[in-house]
Amino acid sequence: MVLMLVAFSTAGLAEPVRKSGYAVGADRCGAFPRIQIDMKKGFCAGLVASDEDGLEFPRSIVQIPGHELFVVADMGGWNRANGRLLVLDPKAAEGKRLKEAITNLEYPFGLAIGPDRKVYASTAEMIFRFDPLAADPRGTMEVIVQGLPGRRITLPDGTKIAESSHSLKHFIFDRLGRIFVNVGSHSDDCITRTPITRPCSAGEGPWPLASIWMFTPPAGGIFPVLKPGDANPPREIYARGLRNSMALAVHPRFPDPGYAFLQGENGRDLQDIFKPNEEINALEKGKHYGWPYCYDLSTASPEFKAVLQSGPYKNLCNNAVLYKQPYSLLPPHSAPLGMLYYHGSKFPELEGRLLISLHGYRPTGNRLLIYDVDDHGFPKLSPPPVRYQVSCASEPTRAFQTDDGPVKAAPYEELISGWHRVNGARPRGAPVGMTVAGDGAIWLVEDKNQTIIRIDRASGEPPSALPCDMRSQAQIDELVSFVKQDAQKSGYLASVRANLVEKHCVGCHTDFGLKAGQSDAQKDEAVLRFMLGQDGWMYPGDPDSGRLRIRLRGIGAEKQMPPGGENLPKTEPGYLRVLNLADYLVGKMVPGTRMRIKPGRPERQFFSKEGKVCGEIPTTKVVVVTQKDATGKPGFSRFYRPADPFLNGDCSDGDGYYIQSNYLVPLL
Repeated sequence: MVLMLVAFSTAGLAEPVRKSGYAVGADRCGAFPRIQIDMKKGFCAGLVASDEDGLEFPRSIVQIPGHELFVVADMGGWNRANGRLLVLDPKAAEGKRLKEAITNLEYPFGLAIGPDRKVYASTAEMIFRFDPLAADPRGTMEVIVQGLPGRRITLPDGTKIAESSHSLKHFIFDRLGRIFVNVGSHSDDCITRTPITRPCSAGEGPWPLASIWMFTPPAGGIFPVLKPGDANPPREIYARGLRNSMALAVHPRFPDPGYAFLQGENGRDLQDIFKPNEEINALEKGKHYGWPYCYDLSTASPEFKAVLQSGPYKNLCNNAVLYKQPYSLLPPHSAPLGMLYYHGSKFPELEGRLLISLHGYRPTGNRLLIYDVDDHGFPKLSPPPVRYQVSCASEPTRAFQTDDGPVKAAPYEELISGWHRVNGARPRGAPVGMTVAGDGAIWLVEDKNQTIIRIDRASGEPPSALPCDMRSQAQIDELVSFVKQDAQKSGYLASVRANLVEKHCVGCHTDFGLKAGQSDAQKDEAVLRFMLGQDGWMYPGDPDSGRLRIRLRGIGAEKQMPPGGENLPKTEPGYLRVLNLADYLVGKMVPGTRMRIKPGRPERQFFSKEGKVCGEIPTTKVVVVTQKDATGKPGFSRFYRPADPFLNGDCSDGDGYYIQSNYLVPLL
């Protein structure tokens, strides 16, 4: 038995090296390992730093003037005072490229190079400059703005809020040395109860949230150092009605008349996957940009109907004097978190163009966009329809539209297009801050996977795009056949389709493949195929691991679905039974015996029939065993191929996988 296991384990190809979830091979992008991201021809992505370098939650990056080193803001997660400013040395050995400069900061996020060529950084409540190369960088900190609204704030009406939600103070300099600071909203929608009869207090008064604050330096353009208790530099409210301005860019000639100051708006987080759109706003002093009263171009938020009928915000969404519509729409829920004009020698085709990183977790996010701009820095608009790409969803493209139909928008190219999760190749990307290095390369940080990535020039044809869907069509066909051939499973599916999907979900997450004229059986199959095609919604045999169960029962950090789902068990008899039927459907989908990986060693290898190492499954995960003692493989059990992140990509076919039988225990 032991001799057979050794021979069987070593017969396959070596498993690829993995860093932060990326399968890394011998290919290079510049000086760094090339990672498999679907990119525009002529470009490649190199992995500079990963979780092996100690990254925790990186959010922005700048190059230190005159050096090949960089500063990285690492928030350390969403806990107070765990943030760090790091110095990155790209030429150091792997795993040793980062060292701490300043620690124990509260939400460090913004980084910029000031007019004095020094490094500036922001935390939840202040902006400061420092010398990252000093022996004691903390000792060089010079605060220039302090007392910004932090996590614990008092609103103009006296309301005390313990969590302001957006404590991230992104900021940007213009060529006059003025600083524009994002002071984000305290909530997604400013809705605490309905109906709402007065304006959102967080956006009112002389210290508003959901706004851009402007600080002006004295003559000479350099801000003085502040001591505790000193007054801040002169401040104005530059623009209001901006929920969260994490993406800001100024044209080099701004504030000359007519030159662009752009903002990427993270809008309301409605449940509808295609509503509302995010925005590119052309900022002007004194204008209101709609949050929370208006979204898309001029759609009035229904919760604020009373506010928009009288008082200072009467008919705001159609008041061109006060309210300024978005310059262009961005894909809905795409979460723009980085924006810059490219200026560099490496990519002449990008010179002067606008780059925007989309961080959003929905199928419209996870990419890097390129916009053509006019001589004043504004993206060029086109008449409708203008379409955007949607990854891993039932509709590959959509037209920019509002409730009134398709609208004009700025078309774009995708520098990075496919960054959805692909088993064995890469995790889903979540880009945040960007910078252009002295050599013209584009550097970006990606927080979900704890990486720093450098974009370089690539020659030849780009690699073929990786498949979008988590499962192949053949796998989906097989799973559908398992359900159709079993009366009990078919009954579970019919009940879930009629009493959950059609009753509560259609309209929130596209149409689930449902069309007019379908029979009940056709509807059942369409819904099942749609759900099986969504990334991570369900893992056959293991309902506890799928996002479908987590979202329906309100277990995870994301909002519960459908909207108001937390009340349905109380208001709708039988609703909990429908949720249980959904679990039964997933748990019993594949014929076989559900078993759990035995606790003990941290991981367990599994193999193809030919002996290739296909991956490692952590303990306690569930597999569906189809043959307890596999024919021709004594001591091994065959289980259904897992549609999960543990497949390394070397085993894409076959009738299942094999694992040592004593690694398995019955599922209780």
